[in-house]
Amino acid sequence: MRILSFIYVLLLVYIIAALVFWGISLSKQNKQIFAQQVIILNGAIDSNVNPQQYNANMTDLKNRYQMRVKQFIGEGTTFFLVILIGAAVVYSSFKNRLRLSRQQNNFMMSVTHELKSPIAAMKLSMQTMQKHELSDEKKKELLDRCIQEANRLNDLAGNLLFASQLEGHNYVPANETFNFSELVEDCVKDHANRYHRAFEEDTEVNCTLTGDRIMLQMAVNNLLENAIKYTPANKPISVELDVKQNLCILHVIDKGPGIVNEEKKKIFNKFYRIGNEENRKTKGTGLGLYLTSKIIRQHKGKISVKDNPGGGAIFEICLPLV
Repeated sequence: MRILSFIYVLLLVYIIAALVFWGISLSKQNKQIFAQQVIILNGAIDSNVNPQQYNANMTDLKNRYQMRVKQFIGEGTTFFLVILIGAAVVYSSFKNRLRLSRQQNNFMMSVTHELKSPIAAMKLSMQTMQKHELSDEKKKELLDRCIQEANRLNDLAGNLLFASQLEGHNYVPANETFNFSELVEDCVKDHANRYHRAFEEDTEVNCTLTGDRIMLQMAVNNLLENAIKYTPANKPISVELDVKQNLCILHVIDKGPGIVNEEKKKIFNKFYRIGNEENRKTKGTGLGLYLTSKIIRQHKGKISVKDNPGGGAIFEICLPLV
């Protein structure tokens, strides 16, 4: 990156230096032309014999000299601006390609880890049941673990497929009226049973929305998955639902490490994940919050994140009621 940046700056300096040299050369040439024209004028017209004609021709020469100066300045300025704009566009494109390359590399690493981890866990559980005589209780525990890991794989496949459909504009959203409060309650119960986690619910208000139920269910699930990743196992996750000014407002509150202000706008970008992929401890692909943001915007809603006063983060979704 540093070598390429150095080469880029070197080429830009060279181009600008060439432009300056071109300007100096034209200026000298213009002065030589003017001096030669003055010599020719002095040889053709005697200023003492015919001063009026001489002065008129001299004024014409000076005007043409000034016009050439303005022309060179105008062309030079235009070329300089074009070079700067082109350089800015090239550099911006170069940086974006590098950033996208890094994000895709991190995405492939995280997806590989996300695929291998549940597969390895299921394989180990099944091998344990195959090789050992286990009690019914232990078998049930291992089967539950397999189902949990299979659900993880299903969620990952769902996110990947949905992201591909959105990018290719192949997904046609449904438009149905449904109870969003029941949807949130079902999602919370599913995650509480799947991960054996404690949730604090306040979802008794009635929120009726119009939109794609499957898409909004995925958005809520992604927020719950995100909260589970970052909240310690011994602390509950809060889910609150409220109605204000014809808006249905959902809060998913975790008690994790929180998100610094510089990262709050970036976390909704595609493939973006906080930290370095090589030493990151949390699981994920960088697609969950990106898809959630696109889903909420598609339903004419807003999503934001703010600090939890007790530590952690609060994700807020605002959706218009029917």
